[in-house]
Amino acid sequence: MSTHTHPTRGYVAPGFETVRTVFTENFARRGELGGAVCAYVGGEKVVDLWGGVRNKQTGEPWEQDTMVIVFSATKGLAAMALAVAHSRGWLDYDQRVSVYWPEFAQRGKERITVRQLLAHQAGLYALDVPVDRQLVADLDRLAAVLARQKPAWEPGTRQGYHAITLGFYENELLRRVDPQHRSIGQFFQDEIATPLNVDVFIRLPEHIADERLAPIARPTTRQMVFGFSPRFLLEVLSPRSKIVRALRGSELPHDQRRVYARNFEVPSGGAVGSARAIARAYSAFATGGAELGLAPDTLKELAAPAVPPTGGFFDECMKGEAEFSLGFMKPNAVWNFGSPAAFGFPGAGGAMGCADPATGIGYAYVTSQMGTSVTGDPREVALREALRRAVAKRPVASRVAA
Repeated sequence: MSTHTHPTRGYVAPGFETVRTVFTENFARRGELGGAVCAYVGGEKVVDLWGGVRNKQTGEPWEQDTMVIVFSATKGLAAMALAVAHSRGWLDYDQRVSVYWPEFAQRGKERITVRQLLAHQAGLYALDVPVDRQLVADLDRLAAVLARQKPAWEPGTRQGYHAITLGFYENELLRRVDPQHRSIGQFFQDEIATPLNVDVFIRLPEHIADERLAPIARPTTRQMVFGFSPRFLLEVLSPRSKIVRALRGSELPHDQRRVYARNFEVPSGGAVGSARAIARAYSAFATGGAELGLAPDTLKELAAPAVPPTGGFFDECMKGEAEFSLGFMKPNAVWNFGSPAAFGFPGAGGAMGCADPATGIGYAYVTSQMGTSVTGDPREVALREALRRAVAKRPVASRVAA
């Protein structure tokens, strides 16, 4: 189905026309099917574009209110929820997890700090039991399983991407510190999405029509073979590899009848939303956070450099360098998505959301066509580079809200 019948729509502010050009080029040159990109600078929306096909099978167009799953970009939204809890004084990043969750203090997890857990340094990247829908839906049962899990290595010594488990641990931690004991999906909806009036959900509700949701078009085997690095391809083809074990449960947010599962939370990979919503949320974090009551100390923590484990930033699951801090990813030589103060999270297949307090940027890109790059999808990178160049040309006073 050609996307040419569904041209790019939306808005760019003067000076950001090149972002529209790149977005259009993505369809012609980089294999885009359907998607959207949005950016705020200093609280001003400067890019809001969408286009292409929402549903590859039917050829229906991507509309202004279309939403799609963003896979691991969900982790940035979950980290926002914990940042709100930190701002309210409910959570200390340097406190031991077991202070808030006493049952966690077993099998070598007694001294794990919140900071270490959120930086994928706890050795809890997989569970020793099947990760099925029944377990994930029963938060009390899931909490007991999480508390019994033994770390794969001495916490704080190595890093291994907690691809799915991180969100489960974050969820239980938040339930313990929140006076209302809300799940992370409900908390995000109440304390972030609703105040900002944005359509992005960690827990997708029943009332969202299927017609607003973009089904994911997955890459072909050939695309994966030629898109993944040889080392990573070997990892994903081995059922016993760390990354395969870490990804168990990633399939659960999908639903054959309703596109995506409803009233169900996979807080590391199941969020569904629009680029506009995710960019708006990151914009609040990039411009002082007053709308969400974020404390200056919290924002300072988020902007600070990542603290490595004693063994360095090499990731045992992804087999490459990555820097994580407080639930977010931080920029590095491989993932260079902003100034050292920036924070955000990419998603499998291409999605990306991030905030850069140094430039006042809140940004997001979403797509229904999964790509194969593990270190920055070419479509997203091209858009973000065009945005960066446009922002650099702006007068300094107009970049960040007063």
